[in-house]
Amino acid sequence: MAQSDILVLIPARMGSTRLPGKALADIAGEPMIVHVMRRAQEAEAGPVVVATDSGAIAAAVEKAGGRAVLTRSDHASGSDRVHEAAGIVDPQGKSAIIVNVQGDRPTLNPADIRATLAALEDPAVDIATVAAEIRDEAERTDPNVVKAIGTPVGPGRLRALYFTRATAPTGEGPLYYHMGLYAYRRPALDRFVALPPSPLEQREKLEQLRALEAGMRIDIAIVDSAPLDVNTAAELETARQLLSRSS
Repeated sequence: MAQSDILVLIPARMGSTRLPGKALADIAGEPMIVHVMRRAQEAEAGPVVVATDSGAIAAAVEKAGGRAVLTRSDHASGSDRVHEAAGIVDPQGKSAIIVNVQGDRPTLNPADIRATLAALEDPAVDIATVAAEIRDEAERTDPNVVKAIGTPVGPGRLRALYFTRATAPTGEGPLYYHMGLYAYRRPALDRFVALPPSPLEQREKLEQLRALEAGMRIDIAIVDSAPLDVNTAAELETARQLLSRSS
């Protein structure tokens, strides 16, 4: 898969519900969004662009040497923002794959982007994502930790059957923490954002269920990363400690 076929987009908005302005929160001397951008660039998958509704976020990205595009402020999800941004950055649709990197993962492992793209090598797959085995016992029952449930289709690869905030599946065996990193085939992204919210999506508050309910195939690459999404002040402090040690 050539870099020219791939566009990496990072949705970032100023009005986060739990931690407003977190995209510009200082971590080891740089805004969080810049850390995410640089991790995405290190994957060397394709051009990286930040999609935002904030001039301040765009300015921070451009000051750091990156590219940003301004999108509408009324998007219901990051996928919607990414879809609009793809149309701005690549209006002719030359990018066959759109990667959606969450803007609140400053400790993102660039290898996870490459693993996600590898899961699209099967032409039957519409959307690819990643998950990591849950090793913290408390996370098994935490509804904020989304669990990915799938059936094996190859080494380190699952075909997604469901995503849930519940502790599932039951019985012996690993549970997997679903991380918000997606690679869409361009037609799959177009179809996804055109679909109305689905019943299970609304019940679980998980938009990826919309794709499954519509019969789209999602494959999951299992990675060894320890996910850290920054949604609270405590998680922001953890990210600061981790990145201060690595800088």
